[in-house]
Amino acid sequence: MIPRQAAPGLGDLGVLRALADPVRRRLYEFVAAARGRVGRDEAAVHAGIGRTLAAYHLDRLAADGLLDVSYGRPAGRGGPGAGRPAKLYRRSEREFALGTPPRDYLLLAEILVRADEEGGAVHAAVERSARALGEEIGRSGDRAAIEELLRERGYEPFVDEDGVLRFGNCPFHRLAATHRDAVCSLNLSLVGGILDGAGARRRHAALEPDRAGCCVAVR
Repeated sequence: MIPRQAAPGLGDLGVLRALADPVRRRLYEFVAAARGRVGRDEAAVHAGIGRTLAAYHLDRLAADGLLDVSYGRPAGRGGPGAGRPAKLYRRSEREFALGTPPRDYLLLAEILVRADEEGGAVHAAVERSARALGEEIGRSGDRAAIEELLRERGYEPFVDEDGVLRFGNCPFHRLAATHRDAVCSLNLSLVGGILDGAGARRRHAALEPDRAGCCVAVR
């Protein structure tokens, strides 16, 4: 069933206007780039502002739905005398978009993914197209620029403690929520094509769907 999501128009303008404030945007980008939840103290230090002002901006972002809020104690603080749990922030999974005139590319993607799920020649053609398009993207950069190419496509790449290149974001998140197998398979072909196009023959894309973020990792 297709989610009842209207084509992007100007409905989110009021929310996204909050990011026009440079301090608020800096705080949002810091929280968005974090691999875990962020407290007010570390956000204030990053933005170079006082904790009280950071708290105001973070709560404004949360009220607008751009950040999610939870409560917990920082690592290493627990037991008697640890005090009350602190307010922690992370980027919201909710999507915001602006467009004029409205365009419904998500509906088009839904149609194509449903066709892909029927298998056979359509599925094979989609995977070939994804790899070919990935190779074109890869050829537009070089080996040193692979992470930047992936960042431009919305993957938010980072290297974990084991030296594996992982992605903090799935550019196709909403479709993946309802068509996981098809989207992950397409995603794997696309990332593999980017690596091949950039000449990164020693780097290998694989599916690791149990990880948060994107289902693809590069080893």
